[in-house]
Amino acid sequence: MEDKNLDQDADFGKLLEKDDIKIPQAGDIIKATVITASKAEVKLDVAGVLMGVVRGPELYNEVPEYSELKPGDEVEAAVVDEENENGELELSFRLVGQEKAWLNLRQALKDKTTVKVKIVDANKGGLLSRYCQIDGFLPVSQLAPENYPRISGGDKSRILEKLKSFVGQEFEVTVMTLNEEENKIIFSEKDVWNKRQKPALDKYSVGMEVAGKITAITNFGVFVSFGEGIEGLIHISELAWQRIDSPSEMYKVNDEIKAEIISIDGAKVFLSAKKLLKDPWLEASAKYKAGQVVPGTILKVNPFGLFIKLDEEIHGLAHISQLNLGVKEKITELFKSDEVRDFEIVSVSPSEHRLGLKLADGKKTKKAEKEEKEEVAEAEEKTDEKKTKEKKVAKKKTAKAE
Repeated sequence: MEDKNLDQDADFGKLLEKDDIKIPQAGDIIKATVITASKAEVKLDVAGVLMGVVRGPELYNEVPEYSELKPGDEVEAAVVDEENENGELELSFRLVGQEKAWLNLRQALKDKTTVKVKIVDANKGGLLSRYCQIDGFLPVSQLAPENYPRISGGDKSRILEKLKSFVGQEFEVTVMTLNEEENKIIFSEKDVWNKRQKPALDKYSVGMEVAGKITAITNFGVFVSFGEGIEGLIHISELAWQRIDSPSEMYKVNDEIKAEIISIDGAKVFLSAKKLLKDPWLEASAKYKAGQVVPGTILKVNPFGLFIKLDEEIHGLAHISQLNLGVKEKITELFKSDEVRDFEIVSVSPSEHRLGLKLADGKKTKKAEKEEKEEVAEAEEKTDEKKTKEKKVAKKKTAKAE
């Protein structure tokens, strides 16, 4: 019986020599054919002479080649052990799969193609994203407009809440940065969005009028969706001819609005709503003249002066130097928002949309008048003292001369 086994081993050895088959070693990458495949394990035929198995954590479903295997498929696997407890080659898809994943990422970076990543977590800076078990980062600044967390007031807790709502979702992205040594990968969803927007944007040009719906309101303006999913920004300064403190005073999300395209920078579109409105400043010089005294409502008190509303469309500025304040008086203590005072128009510049004002009566405040009287009295006292000294000096000179 023992001689028979020796004969079988010799025959197997001759077979290996005849077919020039190299016995796989741990760490080798080999090609094999799938015999059976289940979620628990995959049995593989290696060159028709060896049996291999992939099981447990070495089953790798992240790369498409390994996700839906069936009998007859040819695959690559890494040798983990030359012989397991059943005399089979212990193989791994994971090691090969991760190398394929890195290869795919390198190619995506080079060709500027897209990959799909799964969002696994979020922090205030962006989204932790995973591609085939390889972790990367998708910064907030690289999110597509529809996913960018536009939170009024910039509430950080609400921004984080919005970002965390993406956990578990898949995003299509490009690879911006790839550093394998530091295991650092930066993804961009905005790049994908920009490329898709270009054909639609080619239909538009500066000066065109568009109609859309407000999708978000921020402190600096409103975002408007128009056309084929194009989004533009109307800056707060382009919402109306008059000064406004917050866009939320005028608009709310889903409001319909018309605007004119004033700039297209790549996929960024900037709009103006006020350009479609008549410029009230064109008639300002006919309505208001320098030297004219008018009632005005204080809109806002700033350290440098007062913003004054003369009517719904024309607002002006009364600089602090035109308010007759005393040396130690504070503008915030003497003037309040919504207070109505008389102002004299100092200058009107329709082309620059500026109107300068000063306090109309020109009188000093009581405190300023008191300070001025004290200053005058102090000056007079010094003058008297000087005259007295001069008289004494003159008297001494006269006495010496005699």
